[in-house]
Amino acid sequence: MAVIDVTGLTKRYAGQTVLDGVSFSVEDGEIFGILGPNGTGKTTTVECVEGLRRPDGGSVRVLGLDPVRDGRRLREVIGVQLQHTQLPENIKVWEALDLYASFYARPRDWRELLEQWGLADKRNARFGKLSGGQKQRLFIALALVGGPKVAFLDELTTGLDPQARRATWEVIKQVRDSGVTVVLVSHFMDEVEELCDRVAVFDRGRVVAIDTPTGLIDGVDAEHQMRFTLMTDAVDPAALLGDLPGVSGVTRTGDQVVVTGRGDFATAVTAALARHQLLVADLRIGRRTLDDAFIALTGRPFGDPS
Repeated sequence: MAVIDVTGLTKRYAGQTVLDGVSFSVEDGEIFGILGPNGTGKTTTVECVEGLRRPDGGSVRVLGLDPVRDGRRLREVIGVQLQHTQLPENIKVWEALDLYASFYARPRDWRELLEQWGLADKRNARFGKLSGGQKQRLFIALALVGGPKVAFLDELTTGLDPQARRATWEVIKQVRDSGVTVVLVSHFMDEVEELCDRVAVFDRGRVVAIDTPTGLIDGVDAEHQMRFTLMTDAVDPAALLGDLPGVSGVTRTGDQVVVTGRGDFATAVTAALARHQLLVADLRIGRRTLDDAFIALTGRPFGDPS
């Protein structure tokens, strides 16, 4: 069941088109990713869906509500962590949660959120004294204090160190597992691949693809490599492997062999090695990535403004 339906969304600023016919849907209970380089319309899209900006065209429904006409009702059932969220440096953790809870008719008990998100021992800490990861957990707690059915998390891990990013990923999974549908806006490929059930890829104000991360990667018809050490000099690997399906090149330097190809060529290569009872070591298969998928979809590297 779709909890968000976006159809033909358009937005212009000073005559410049920022969103050009954006369409997607988000299913109940999933982590839905919105992926793209900075400046591709991700945040503008989410702000239109949240009711923070008025679109110039198209339609948006969130839990059956129109964000423009039903803004007050919508804010009671969604939680939002904005891209540039900030709080006063001297506000205490409990004060922030208590303040945000006062905005809702039926808020959650913020004391439970303190425990749930590992902030109980920081109850009286001031916002300015929190670490980056602690601030992000507080922002998530603030987004959830109203008991939302859908949570929007925009560039949640920007600026965090690797350990804090990984810890935040686990928190996001816990949000989904608690029954909240999550819309995750990100420009980090590894984050989207780790967390998202499905992802909409944005480029220049348009959605160029929607699929699972694995589906996007598997759809890439780009060359990649497998490498291995061949434990014999009696075989010419180019003659043995060069004509296999998907293989485009075979090179050997000493005992190191590199096979280049497309699709599932690695399966054919390993089967041929097994048939000829050839021993290999250090076999590595280069993995296609979401970066490869983005290049295949847009014709340019991720983050290239041209």
